[in-house]
Amino acid sequence: MAHVEAGSFLAIVVASAVAALVVTGTSRRLAPPVVVVELVLGIVIGPQVLGLAHAGSFVAFFADLGLGMLFFFAGYEIDFDRVCGRPLALAAWGWLLSAVLAYAIGGVLAAAGLVLSFLYSGSALTTTAVGTLIPILRDEDELRTRFGKYLLAAGAVGELGPILLLTLVLSTQDAVNRALPLIAFIGLAVVIALLSIRSAPRGWPLLERTIESSSQFAVRLAALLVFGLVELATHLGLDVVLGGFVAGMITRMVVRGREASVLESKLVAVGFGLLIPFFFIESGVQFNLDALFGSASALLKLPLFLGLFLVVRGLPALLLYRGELPSRDRLALAWYSSTALPMVVAITYVATTDGHMLTSTAAALVGAALVSTIVFPFFGRVLRQGSERVVEVGLRADLLGPIAEPMTAAAVAAPAAVPEAMIAAAAGPEPMIAAAAAPEPMTAAAVDAELATTEPAAGPARSAGLTM
Repeated sequence: MAHVEAGSFLAIVVASAVAALVVTGTSRRLAPPVVVVELVLGIVIGPQVLGLAHAGSFVAFFADLGLGMLFFFAGYEIDFDRVCGRPLALAAWGWLLSAVLAYAIGGVLAAAGLVLSFLYSGSALTTTAVGTLIPILRDEDELRTRFGKYLLAAGAVGELGPILLLTLVLSTQDAVNRALPLIAFIGLAVVIALLSIRSAPRGWPLLERTIESSSQFAVRLAALLVFGLVELATHLGLDVVLGGFVAGMITRMVVRGREASVLESKLVAVGFGLLIPFFFIESGVQFNLDALFGSASALLKLPLFLGLFLVVRGLPALLLYRGELPSRDRLALAWYSSTALPMVVAITYVATTDGHMLTSTAAALVGAALVSTIVFPFFGRVLRQGSERVVEVGLRADLLGPIAEPMTAAAVAAPAAVPEAMIAAAAGPEPMIAAAAAPEPMTAAAVDAELATTEPAAGPARSAGLTM
């Protein structure tokens, strides 16, 4: 058994490296998202194709760590100061409309005898795999665009809504026993968040001093927060993704207003370089091809569920965002929002365990979610490539004021010329004289150097909206 686990582990590591090589070696215009390649390679090396990797406890452990890290980045990238207001309101109304559509469609399917329970099948249709979309959006530089702001809000609600459904509605426990673990988790998370935020001003200098040392205190502290909250959620009977998501939100609040690019790059390396590929590849390894292709009804249900994902989650994007996004971007939002996977796996697992869903239906739902992860982001990317990308940019927000007006990607890529008046406003009376005498505008790099020499006591500067 140990040999099989070691062989599976090695096969997944090799598949992870091959996936990165495939994406890197393909032109940017044609390169598929790396998560798509990882899913496909997982199926190929899995027990029903090549048989090089099998789902075991050791591999599953690393996959759970990867899932926690995946949702850590989902929570970290969603800056609620940024999505608050109109984006979050539209996302909430959109998910409620999706729930109405999903349960109505689920009722029709149950009445027709295609599913056993409208509640479980309908709930699976309401999900958006924001965690799965994060690496795709990161690679496409979408996270800081105006479009990305609306998509992150829709994805966050589309992931958290089903989590609450799974915890409060789909559980077999009574109402009190369903609610108590969630309340306890929220209370403990709030306490951890408050303690972290209050201790950040005193502890941040220590983290900065050790960021390049062998102790890597900041990285280890972040790992403790992620996996600690994941374990807490699991212990309370909640989903792993909730712990990772909340850990990301807390980390975002702690680093706000601070220079955290080095820390972020290290966390990205650990997450996307090592742990997260385990989740996607293991999802492919675990995909039950026999249950799907061994049943004619499952094969027929797969395209049905795939279309329903698009209807349930895509239709609200087309209807509710008319005044916010152009038609091409609304179509892209519909494709992205209809991408599903982790919560579909969780809901179908609970449903089949409790006898509320046939194995063939679960295989069709998971298969449709897998196909949506492979296909839907491709159409979203194609639609966005033909749209003007409006990037929300802030120039040294801590010194030069609030986030600037939206800029196109071309304007962001060009060297920024900063007017002398802005330099004067940031640097005070003496630098104002020097700025007025300067014959030409200064670049952003020159501004940084000037401010560093004139305000040595100022806190660490951070470019709002550009941290990755």
